[in-house]
Amino acid sequence: MGKMNVSNDALLALFAEMIWDQAIRKHREENLYKEIDRALAKGDQPSFLALTSELRLLQSLG
Repeated sequence: MGKMNVSNDALLALFAEMIWDQAIRKHREENLYKEIDRALAKGDQPSFLALTSELRLLQSLG
C-alpha cells in the first residue's frame, strides 16, 4: 500500500506542475498580446517584431 501512495503522490505532483506551467504560459501570452498592442500603438517596429517572435515561440511550445 505504501508504494501506491508514493505513486499517487508523484502523479499528483506532476499534474500540479503541468497545471502551473500552463497557467504561467497563459499569463505570459496575455501579457505579450498587451505589449504587442502597445508596440503597435507607438509604431515601435523593433519591439513589435521581438514580441511577436516570442509569442510565436511560446505558442509553438504549447
